[in-house]
Amino acid sequence: MQLVNKARKDFPILKMEIYGKPLVYLDNGATTQKPQCVIDRVCNYYKSENSNIHRGEYYLCEIAGMAYEAAREKIKNYINAKNAYEVIFTSGTTASINLLAHSLGKSIRENDEIIISHMEHHSNIIPWQVLCREKNATLKILEIQEDEEATLEALNELISLRTRLISITCVSNALGTVLPFKKIIDVAHKNNIPVILDAAQAIQHMPMDVQDLDCDFMVFSGHKMYAGTGIGVLYGKAQHLEDLPPYQTGGGMIEQVSFSETKYAKLPYKFEAGTQNIAAAISLGEAVDYLTDIGLENIHEYEKELIQYASEQLNTISGMEQYSENTERAGAISFNIKDIHAYDIAMILDKLGIALRVGTHCAEPLMHHLGIKGTIRASFGLYNTKEDIDHLIKGLKKAISMLQ
Repeated sequence: MQLVNKARKDFPILKMEIYGKPLVYLDNGATTQKPQCVIDRVCNYYKSENSNIHRGEYYLCEIAGMAYEAAREKIKNYINAKNAYEVIFTSGTTASINLLAHSLGKSIRENDEIIISHMEHHSNIIPWQVLCREKNATLKILEIQEDEEATLEALNELISLRTRLISITCVSNALGTVLPFKKIIDVAHKNNIPVILDAAQAIQHMPMDVQDLDCDFMVFSGHKMYAGTGIGVLYGKAQHLEDLPPYQTGGGMIEQVSFSETKYAKLPYKFEAGTQNIAAAISLGEAVDYLTDIGLENIHEYEKELIQYASEQLNTISGMEQYSENTERAGAISFNIKDIHAYDIAMILDKLGIALRVGTHCAEPLMHHLGIKGTIRASFGLYNTKEDIDHLIKGLKKAISMLQ
């Protein structure tokens, strides 16, 4: 409780009132709020460091470039990458996956296969779908079971000699379900298949050690881990990144250019064409410092307790249906109330100052699989409390009484 009491003081937006009610922010799966230290760091960059990095030999350029590269080093330590140059800055998870689909896609041939799960966000479906159509390759879908062993058995059955890649989420953004991603990597590597981990919904909730996991690539977004928007990360093992062609070309990603030939820069700059979102990258470094000071293990244990409490309290409501209730969940709980439309509930909750998400959560195929049109999703951050959940339960009961 000491953790959350301190954290709540660090986030100025939590002092807001919405329609005269205290803000209860439960849409962290979409984006997290920002601590004052991150806000101050971005302001300070624009006030006293603003310049274009890696392009000048003057003071501002030098200090901004140092801050940008310091952020890369912090991320390297946060995910325990072997080298800082294995950390590529992008505009977010979506951009990171598109980069990989483009660059890895150069080696995909007709009748090759790519495996994703049925729980993926659209950002980890559509790029592979487009690639497979272009190359006449096959996109195969792994159904995640409540029983881990059944999931791994299904994966073994899907894998063939034509399987070239597995791209899998760590945690379902729609349901909060934690997938057995470490075991999936182990199965893939026994078959010499590289793995991409979409860690957008895991990186802020639990320790993610890329060397221990032995993943080939990992992608995530800054704005879901208390940093600014417009910044993301692609981690890749050096040997993979060195072999991949660049996704975009232009200034900053070259070593030498002539009209007859261009020589690309070394990692990580080969994949960072143009002017980067410098302020957001620096904000991500600050957010990493903030999370590291608190401790990911502490956050993970606290949020597990919070989800358990939320699940128990939700089940006191008549007509409640929680999804993936019997699996390990991280960061989010998804549910519906029988015979009441989710949007109607959300509109009433909004008037009570409670912010959460309804709909398909960019996971329409998963909703089709469940036979529903969408869910109500409450997603949590390190500043949420049991009192927030109590407000949610009270609000849900009020909404139900008004709508039945």
